[in-house]
This record gives sequence, structure tokens and C-alpha cells, in this order.
Amino acid sequence: MDKRIPVTLLTGFLGSGKTTLLNQLLSDPKMHDSAVIINELGETGLDHILATQVESEHIADNTVLLNSGCICCSLKNELADTMRDLFFKRALQAIPQFNRLVIETTGMADPGPILGNLMNEPVIESTFRLDAVVVTIDSVYGLKQLQDNIEALKQAAVADVLLLTKTDIANSDEIKALQEKLAEINPGASQHLIQHGEIDPDSIVDVGLFDPTGKTATPQRWLRTPSKASQPKGMLPQAAHQDGITSFTVTMPKPLNWRDLKPVILKLCQTHGSKLLRLKGIIHAEDQPAPLAIHAVHFTPYPPTLLEGWDEDEAMSRIVIIGKDIDESEVRKALMQV
Repeated sequence: MDKRIPVTLLTGFLGSGKTTLLNQLLSDPKMHDSAVIINELGETGLDHILATQVESEHIADNTVLLNSGCICCSLKNELADTMRDLFFKRALQAIPQFNRLVIETTGMADPGPILGNLMNEPVIESTFRLDAVVVTIDSVYGLKQLQDNIEALKQAAVADVLLLTKTDIANSDEIKALQEKLAEINPGASQHLIQHGEIDPDSIVDVGLFDPTGKTATPQRWLRTPSKASQPKGMLPQAAHQDGITSFTVTMPKPLNWRDLKPVILKLCQTHGSKLLRLKGIIHAEDQPAPLAIHAVHFTPYPPTLLEGWDEDEAMSRIVIIGKDIDESEVRKALMQV
């Protein structure tokens, strides 16, 4: 059982509906034990969020307790500092207990460096774990934003969950074309069509490596390995596309030892980090007591998670790579040298 606090990273391009979504989430009773960090400099400021709340009270600096029970915090300093501050206030009972954290980023943010910084902070890594990256996509302008803005493309590529917003004002052809493009960019992400920010929180929180009830590992869901059936008609699975985004899975040889694979993963990140948007994998290693979940973003590998109490019928180690202009053959060659 992983007792670290799960983190949902919420991002999306400018005007894609993050504020509307946050307002809906913060008013939902299912989110009563949540803390939310909102970028003060983003298009959503804390005052904008609070404007729709009927009651709230300030309980600490830059921290507000909403009537729904959510703790809302504005980000004015470094994200890691804010996360540490929240955790220590929680431990000292200066703020109510919270059992999950949602981080909203600015619309122009590349989520990769944010994830990498969090993974590289020892205090943060020991108290928080990434659950999922949730990305809002404007159904009307999403296709053009993906074409014209590298930030929007990267956001879509690293997502675990894609929320297609404003579907009430987009026509069916626009939505279908956007769905197909997103499936091409990131075939492993789940897609949801939403209006006015309304969605069951269960669809976007606790959807990562651990399930929302027993906190047991569900790595098959977490990996969401692309399959032939998930591809748009005429597409080959795990292919590089004209926008340079590549998604592919490497099935590792047997037998396998983590002591041999670990330096290979580190070197792979160091060599291909600028193009490596995300790496996720399940490793069945003979020198480990249970399978390992591994994760990396750009130059930073995340400390592996030991999946005690979980196993699968066919112990198959596999690593999913998502990259921008990354050399698939070089990555495969590096991993298969283990």
C-alpha cells in the first residue's frame, strides 16, 4: 500500500476550460478531502475560483477552506515550496487533513519540467506521488492549437486523461476530427467529452497506478498500452506521426535484473531527455521481491514503486515511450542491451 498523497496535474491550453472544470470539482462532495494549488499568475487566479463559492474562510497564508471542504491554495512561490508548506501545515494540523492534491498549471506550461522537478525533490517524492496528468482540450479550437502550439501538443502527448471541453458548441465533425487526432498523438490516454466542466471526479482522480478503493496496484490501466484496436482506421499502432510525436512499447527480454536495467534507464534519460516526454513501465525483475513500476520525464527518472501484493499471469516487462522527434530505433537498441 502506497500511503503517499496522490497528485493530479491539471493542465490545458489557454481558454480550454480549466477554470470552469475546477469550479465544478471544488463544489463536488467527492472532493471534500482535497487540496488544490492554483497558479496565481495563470488565467485562473484564486479570486476567480473563489468568486463562485458561497462561503470560505482563510485558514493560513494564501490558503482558503471552501464550504465544500476543499483546501484552496494560491501559488506565488516555487511549486515544491508550496507543496512542502501544505504538507507540513497538514502534519501540524494547521489546516484540515487532505488526502489528494490537484495542481493547476498555466495554459502555456509544458508539463514535462513540472513533473521532472517534482520527481527530483526528495521531500516531495517521499510524501506525494503522481496519480495522473489531466489535460483539457477545446473542442472548437483544439485542432488548430495542437497544430500551431508545441505546448498544447506536449500537453496532449503526456496526458493520462484528455477532457474535450465545450462539446455543446462544437459540431460533431469537429469533435470527431479532434478525437482522431488525439488518439493519434496519445493512443494510451482515455478521452471524455464534457460540457460546462461537468464530470464525475472519479473519472480524473485516483485513475493512475493505484485504484481509488483499496489503493492496490492496477498497472494495466496505468500503462494503457496502445493496441491495434485503439487506433483510428488506417493507422498502424505505435507509429511516428507528422507532428513528430512517437508512442511505442518495448517488451523487455527475460530474465531481467533491476540492477542492470536501472543504469540503462538513467543513461537513456540523459541521452534522449530533451525529446523524451514521458516513460512508463512495469518491470518483472529477478532481483526484486515484486514487480516495479517505473516512470521518467525528460532527464529525470522517478524512484521506482514496488508493487507488493500484485502480480500478473504472464510476467512480461514492458516500457511505454512517448517522445517528440525521438529516435525509436536508438531507444529500443539501448533498452535491449540489458
